[in-house]
Amino acid sequence: MANSKLKKTFLTPLGKDNPVFVQVLGICSTLAVTNKLENTVVMTLGVMFTTMLSSFTLSLIRKHIPARIRMMVETMIIATFVIIVDIVLKAYLPDIWKQLGPYVGLIITNCIIMGRAEAFALNNKPGLSLIDGLASGMGYAYVLLIIAFIRELLGTGSIWGIQVLGDWWTNWTIMIMPPGAFFMLAIFIWVVRESFMKEKKED
Repeated sequence: MANSKLKKTFLTPLGKDNPVFVQVLGICSTLAVTNKLENTVVMTLGVMFTTMLSSFTLSLIRKHIPARIRMMVETMIIATFVIIVDIVLKAYLPDIWKQLGPYVGLIITNCIIMGRAEAFALNNKPGLSLIDGLASGMGYAYVLLIIAFIRELLGTGSIWGIQVLGDWWTNWTIMIMPPGAFFMLAIFIWVVRESFMKEKKED
């Protein structure tokens, strides 16, 4: 029973309850960082770290948090882990830190992190909350990485700064602009819901 619950907790955010293409949460960063794969990898790792550890921490102290200040405590804990991410990036990846700019700090406002804290971490044990935070972060990450891969490839003809498409390719400038992120996210959600989630409903 325990293994079944653990498996369900891990798999659900990756598929039928994915935070991006099902709940449509955290899409602001789709516009902000997915024009470049390298930046997206760093950003999604930061979100995974924050989601996982903030859920774990909140679950540990959930019985000691007064209801009237619950949201403030959640925000403070999330902000602490975001500050850690920001400091580490500034120290070890200064170029990427400069490119991401204020978007690292905006991890605090990511709906996925607060949503998992409210919906799961405050009602479950720390270990399970850690798994849920990790899975939610992974569910968020793979969607953004797919979008970033396609946007960078079509927009610049390169991946991770390495030219992939030859001189014959004409870059789609719109793909590295904010509208490109909207288009890619909309197409991704449509494809997933029509091709995969629709089949599950019919079954």
